[in-house]
Amino acid sequence: MAGSRPEPQDHPPENGFSPLERPAPRLLPHIDGCVLPSLGGFGRHQKQLVVLTWIPALFIGFSQFSDHFLLAQPNGTCVLPAGNFSSWTGSPLLATGSPAPHLGANGTAEGLGDGAGLLCACEERRLELQTGLLQNVVTKWHLVCDSAWKVHIAKFSLLVGSIFGYLVMGVMADWFGRHPVLILSALFMLVFGLSVAFSVNVTMFSTLRFFEGFCLAGLALSLYVLRIELCLPGWRFSMTMVASFLKVGGQLLMPGVASLCRHWPNGDDWQVLQIVIISPFVLMLPYVWIFPESLRWLLATQHYKRSKAMMLRIARKNQVDTTTEPSGVLTELEQELHKKPQRSCIVKMMSTRNLWKNIVVLCVNSLTGYGIHHCFARSMMDPEAQPTALCHTDYYTMAGIAVATCVALCPAVGLMGRRGGLLTFMIITALASLLQLGLLNLIGKYSLRHDTVLRDTLNRKFSVAFSIIGMFSSHAVSTLSIFFCAEITPTVIRGGGLGLVLASAGFGMLTAPIMELHNQKGYFLHHVIFACCTLLCIICLLLLPEPRGQPLPETLADGETFTRQTLLHPGEQHLLLVKYERDYSRVHDTPLHLTATGGATAAVATALAAVPASYTLATGGEVIGNCTIANGV
Repeated sequence: MAGSRPEPQDHPPENGFSPLERPAPRLLPHIDGCVLPSLGGFGRHQKQLVVLTWIPALFIGFSQFSDHFLLAQPNGTCVLPAGNFSSWTGSPLLATGSPAPHLGANGTAEGLGDGAGLLCACEERRLELQTGLLQNVVTKWHLVCDSAWKVHIAKFSLLVGSIFGYLVMGVMADWFGRHPVLILSALFMLVFGLSVAFSVNVTMFSTLRFFEGFCLAGLALSLYVLRIELCLPGWRFSMTMVASFLKVGGQLLMPGVASLCRHWPNGDDWQVLQIVIISPFVLMLPYVWIFPESLRWLLATQHYKRSKAMMLRIARKNQVDTTTEPSGVLTELEQELHKKPQRSCIVKMMSTRNLWKNIVVLCVNSLTGYGIHHCFARSMMDPEAQPTALCHTDYYTMAGIAVATCVALCPAVGLMGRRGGLLTFMIITALASLLQLGLLNLIGKYSLRHDTVLRDTLNRKFSVAFSIIGMFSSHAVSTLSIFFCAEITPTVIRGGGLGLVLASAGFGMLTAPIMELHNQKGYFLHHVIFACCTLLCIICLLLLPEPRGQPLPETLADGETFTRQTLLHPGEQHLLLVKYERDYSRVHDTPLHLTATGGATAAVATALAAVPASYTLATGGEVIGNCTIANGV
């Protein structure tokens, strides 16, 4: 009927549901927004478990820095045969008038003139330590001169074991859960760690240290992941930094622990030191009963039956009444109990579009941070000082820089966020590296040519200053890259993703013993390569998202949508992306349009009239009388 209003048409239901029957959004996937707040948020139960993850951090610090004492290079003196000299030590002069050589940092003899190789050629040597111990692995089995390479293999073993441990244990933590990896790592850490103390030769020592590093990596990774997954967004960074402070505290306390083991009766003090730093892990055995599985991992992998029991336990400890629950989380959980668990592996990361790029960028950042950290540490050392004088000074300097880094990270990340803080510290690292490589050469080449003493003094002071700044910023880059990865990697593959970044950090730390093995040859090229990597990292960091204040991604889909925020306001960006369709059908009615169209048509017709008909037909035009129609004109 004319003039009547059209009747509304029935639209097909979306996703199989009509607008009135559309189901409510699910609550279980929103763990930070719905599940944990309904159980008391970051309550008493979560705080107690976070404290339990802090305690082993101190012991992990002991184990990770034990190489500085178990494998420290001693001072070497040579006792000559009775027919030539009664005693040859480091203080008297040789018959030729040159000072006696001593063992350098790489275990070979260093000295003046031809006396440099005499220490390794003598029949009897006296090796003395200045690191708080009377005897260690090097002095027990005389790993100097021709056997010095075995010390570097022993250093490799712990780091290589840690690299494999991060990769393997990360995958296992995603497949079997965080709790089994934590308990197995603690148990085998005790087994292999205590076995190291009873090694009968350096081969057995290195082999057992490999497995000790493997278990130590699994322990550190599982504790890191559990700590992150227990916290709400506002607590994640602060709780992680407390663990970092405790780890650095273990580094600071290690010389004192070694000094206490120095005069232990009836036993080698290095064996006592190894037992002392491993024995506290016995305190982690009760974690089998007192530390539960991660609720976040159980929900993300659809272990709903185990999740229900744990949620009731958490609610009871946080004194939350679940009988009158208004959120409906437990009600929805009851409806999902029939579903089977679904596990994921880090290999599925390759099927994503953005997530794998973010993890690769953080792996390169971690590798660069720890790799260039050794370059700065090497530049800070005085090459003319004795190795014994360098021991405690450099050790406490590096520990102090680590403490300063942790202190500076807290306000920096609070003000600039994760991405801003990481970018800032990476820029500082790049500047310190480039200035150290370039500015010092310019000072020596173009200025102070005649005053060599002043030139060398300035070079040395600038080198130390840039080294301290570089060590400070590179340590911050490494620490923040690991934390960044733990936040942007989904729960279903968080162990594997974090394992990749920690393994990359292990590769960066592995450069230190490699350079020592080659007697620091290629050190400058090593520094140049990592300086170039810092510039590449600065560009790549701009592609990362900002996870501050955001809930942790739970599934691969969540991690894929966790992308970089644009600089434009969301409303402004929407205006740029919207395509407007305007109606130009009545534009030809205007006089201006008619004038312009008529003039253009006449000009084109006049120009085409002079074109031969054969050329017009060859180019696709048609000749009709005196008019040529080409391209619609």
